[in-house]
Amino acid sequence: MVFFNALPGAVAEGLIWGLMAIGVYISYKILDIADLTVDGSICTGGCVCAILITRGVPVYLSVIIAFLAGALAGIVTGLLHTALGIPSILAGILTQLMLYSVNLAIMGGRSIASFVGGNYSLMLSMRDNISAMLVAGGIIAAAIICLWLFFYTEVGLTLKSTGDNPDMSRAQGINVKLNKVIGLAISNGIVALAGALYAQYKGSANINDGRGAIVVGLAAIFIGLSVSLKIKPNFVVSLIGVVGGGVIYYIIYNFVILLGLNTSYLKMLSAIIVVIFLAVPYIKGEYFKKQKPIPETGGDADA
Repeated sequence: MVFFNALPGAVAEGLIWGLMAIGVYISYKILDIADLTVDGSICTGGCVCAILITRGVPVYLSVIIAFLAGALAGIVTGLLHTALGIPSILAGILTQLMLYSVNLAIMGGRSIASFVGGNYSLMLSMRDNISAMLVAGGIIAAAIICLWLFFYTEVGLTLKSTGDNPDMSRAQGINVKLNKVIGLAISNGIVALAGALYAQYKGSANINDGRGAIVVGLAAIFIGLSVSLKIKPNFVVSLIGVVGGGVIYYIIYNFVILLGLNTSYLKMLSAIIVVIFLAVPYIKGEYFKKQKPIPETGGDADA
């Protein structure tokens, strides 16, 4: 009964992190870039949203500005990679480090910005998980529709081709560098949007909220795609699967907590989940592939 009582909260939180995983999906699966900026940009979204709301800015405008702040972080990573020639994974790490100081400055040197003690109008809150599920679900649906429409425009299709085969795209006259910057901006904007929703949901923004976000995002992607690709492998179904992966991850996460696991091991659990989903396909192909029978040549062996 305790598990079922906690289920709405796990689903609501899983939906928010599923939205974050959509951002990771764009950089990791579409652009083929392992972008570590997300550990900082999700926190940036939460910090920007929290500070603006506590300063009297309307919640919807605060969320939009949080999205733009995340997109700006993605642009910085993209320019470090494309304009300065820094490897993408290192560019993400550098931006993430810079964002820690930026986030502290946004919050005026404090590590926490809280909504407690004020009469703030929020889009969702953990005090009403059913409403939070509906709001998060509506925002996710709108995001998926917008991404579906965008990635079937000329710009979106060239962005896909950039991730699939950058050399061929370059040969066709596509500006690969610009596409990478645009893709990383969209990716981190969505991540920051999830951070803004997460800060509202739990009632505060913390400077350490983003630690390990990339691992959670990858876990949601691998869990979701392992299910959705067996149903109907297309773009929209993949995005829905990624969101579902985030929900499944947080249901498992909460179940493990209820079993009494020390919370200090939860980050290790997240990493193990990713390792399993990355390693299983390789192990199946490497160690359990069927041995092909040696064809008979026929005729006399002594001939």
